[in-house]
This record gives sequence, structure tokens and C-alpha cells, in this order.
Amino acid sequence: MKFIETRGNDGEHPQSVTFSGAILSPMSSFGGLYAPETLPDLGEDFLRNNLASDYKTLARNVLTACAIDIEQAAIDQALNTYDHFDDPADPAPLVQVRDDLYVSELWHGPTRAFKDMALQPFGSILSSLAQQRGENYLILAATSGDTGPAALETFKNRDNVRVACLYPDGGTSDVQRLQMVTEDAPNLKVIGIHGAFDDAQNALKLLLGSPAFKTRLQEKNIHLSAANSVNFGRIIFQLVYHIYSYLELVRQHAIELGEKVYLDVPSGNFGNALGGYYAMKMGLPVEKILIASNQNNVLTHWVNEGVYDLRDSTVTPTTSPAMDILKSSNVERILFDMFGAERTRELMRQLDQQHHYTLTQRETASLQSIFSADYCSDEEGKRYIQQTFENGYLMDPHTATCFKAWETCRDQPLKTIVYSTAEWTKFSPTIANALTGEIDTHDLDALKSIAAQANIAIPPMVEELFHKPIAQKTVINKADIEKEILAFLD
Repeated sequence: MKFIETRGNDGEHPQSVTFSGAILSPMSSFGGLYAPETLPDLGEDFLRNNLASDYKTLARNVLTACAIDIEQAAIDQALNTYDHFDDPADPAPLVQVRDDLYVSELWHGPTRAFKDMALQPFGSILSSLAQQRGENYLILAATSGDTGPAALETFKNRDNVRVACLYPDGGTSDVQRLQMVTEDAPNLKVIGIHGAFDDAQNALKLLLGSPAFKTRLQEKNIHLSAANSVNFGRIIFQLVYHIYSYLELVRQHAIELGEKVYLDVPSGNFGNALGGYYAMKMGLPVEKILIASNQNNVLTHWVNEGVYDLRDSTVTPTTSPAMDILKSSNVERILFDMFGAERTRELMRQLDQQHHYTLTQRETASLQSIFSADYCSDEEGKRYIQQTFENGYLMDPHTATCFKAWETCRDQPLKTIVYSTAEWTKFSPTIANALTGEIDTHDLDALKSIAAQANIAIPPMVEELFHKPIAQKTVINKADIEKEILAFLD
């Protein structure tokens, strides 16, 4: 598999790169990203041949079909990270919640969020490449709450790798924050910033594309990469669970092989939805991908109106904070795949300079042939949490947004796969409020309240966070990010 540039080539970058090249240096010409030049066919024959495959076998077969330039031993080592999930044989269980609604639980890994599904194997592969090449890497991560803990977990104490993780101070749940600031491995630096996730992500992209910053790193014999989903090393592993969930529906006799389904995705930076899009392009029988947003509903307007408009927009803090994002990086890969590099460069330039763009009527129709979208308010989300709990299922606020899209965005009564991106433990005050009306509850009290009401245990890796010392205390203005990172490297 070769990768080409979403905004075209500037004459300084190579015309195409390998998978390893794309993950080690993820930013391309004109500030663009890398995307696959072609996609393999993973249609009905591939699905039939993998009906009996466990998750690791399916993942290995997907990576083999993609023909990535990673040694098999490194791939096997990466896939063995799933052995540390709750059930290694079934790391992403599919649970029926309504007659035609099934929830793919992607949060059974070490940090209790879906980012583990991609970041645990990705971190292993990137670290292996660094050690094989005898090179040192700085991995940048910007997080709205889940990428950071997963990146820190996968890279901690690994040789040849250091991580600088940016998060919006006050913009994550307490559990998410504790998962980051209690990390004490010497190769990790956690930096809270005064601002929103978009500020952290913009800083990450500026540093990735900064010749001056790269020069400073070269003086220290350090290369630069990223753990965010701008890095295709994340996306390739997100393909797998969409295919696995579909095969689970077949194995549970909910559908026949070849029958179409809806994929219902809570969307922030659009990497999860992009994985579903690529799986669909590769042959997964998908009717449409439903995009669920919260009140930060830029993506809803983009799908429904063909307009991406950030003018006069500010992030609204919500009860689903991992989706409190306005500028979704992976939309660019959709634009590139549908409309080509020249048009993508034009649209992204408009977004960067004028803070908005408008698709043509034909482009909007093409977008709507693949996606449907709606958004869910905090109050609506809490009602879905309460109703679903009364029916025997406990979910987090991000998963709840998908129930709104399930009700409003489907044209046909097809089976729907909702992607649950976080365990209930990461947002316990919101869930406690939804279930009992209690307010201003501290996380630990809310965890205990919900655990008692639902008759379930608080996972040990969550409960122990409240007893660990704070190791990472840095909170700075966004203007000081580069200086803080360079000081960490010194």
C-alpha cells in the first residue's frame, strides 16, 4: 500500500510514501495528510473467509491485504497488545440493546476508551520501527480526553520514544485528567493548556509542519511524529473493528452475509467515521454512516448543508467532552477521496484563511450518499442514558448521542451498529445525574453510586487513579507550548 498527499505535491516531498513512511512522518505537502493511493478489496469472499476468525486473526488478515511494509514479527507483537484487554478473544464485544440496534463496545482496553483499539498496536509498531532504525522520536499528541491516556499508556517506558501530550485544562473528565497527570514514566510529558481541544490540535499541526521546530529537534537527533488520527497508523487499526462488528452480526444470526447495515458513530475528529468509510469502500456492506454530534455540531451542518463554517464559532463545553471539537482533521481525507487533491487543497485553504467553505450542490449530494448526520443535546443524551439503563444497558454520554442519530437518520429499518467509545466510568457525574438527578457529584462518589445502582464493580485501573500521586503538574498558555516541549527534551 502506497500513500499520497491530500493537498497535492509541493515538489519537496516524495510523490508517494510507504506505510512506515506515513506513520513516522505524518504531515505532507501544503500542511496536508497522507491517504491511501488505492484500497484492497475486502468484499464478500474476504468476509466469508473470516467468519471464524478471532479479532487478532482478522486484524492480521486486514493488514496483509493492505500490504503494509512492516515485518510480520512486529505486526504479531503489536496485535498481542489485545491480550491485555478484558477478553483477548473478544476485545470489542457486540451487545444487542434494541431489536435492530447493537452496540460495539470499543472500551475494554487499559484506558477504558476506544482509542486503545488503535493506539495500543500502533504504539508497538512505531516503537519497533524507531528501534530498528536506531532513531529517536518525539511523539506529539493532542487530546480531548481519550487519545492522551491511550498514547501515554502505549508509549510509556518504551525505548527511543518520548511523548508530549497536550490537553485542554478543564476540558476533560476528572478520570481522563487523572489518567494523564498520574503518569510518571520519564519519557512522558503531559501539558495542560489554557484553551480548547482545537487550540491543542492546531498547536500540534503547526509544530508538525514547522521547519524551525524540526531543525531544533534535528540538533538533538530527534525525529517528529504524532499519535493523533492525522497519523494513518491509527486509522488502519480502526478499519478492523468495523469489519469485526459486521461479522459479529452475522455470527449472532442477526443478518445474512452481504446484508447492509448502518454504522452509527459519535464523531469528534472523524477518525472513527473515516475507518468506517474506508471499510465501506473496501467492500463492507454498509447502507450509510450516521454521524452523531453534540452541540458542537459543525459536522451536522457539513453533511446536511455542505457548509463547513467556523466563523464566530467557539467550543461549547458539553457532557460528551471528547466530541467538543470544531475542526475535525479527518474530514480532509474524505474530501480528498471524494473530490481529489486540487479541490481538497482549495477547500482547506479556504477553511484555514476564511474559516469556512461551501461544497457545490453535486459535492454535497455525493457526501449525503454516504453520510447522514444529526446532533444530540446534553439533556437529550441524559434521557437516552436513563431510558437505556432502565432497559438494562449502561452507557456513557458519547454513546448516547448515537441513539438520536439512530432515531432520526435512518431511511430503512436495517440493523445498526452503534460504536461505544468510552466506558461509563470516565463520565460518572453525568451518568449519575441522568440516573438519579444528583448534581455536583465528585467522580469517585458518582462511580460508587452508579456501581451500587447497577450492581457492577468499578474497574481497578479506574479506582486506583484516585489514590495515585499527581506527577504531571504543567499547565501553560498555548503560546508557550513549543518552549515547554523543548525544555522537556533537554
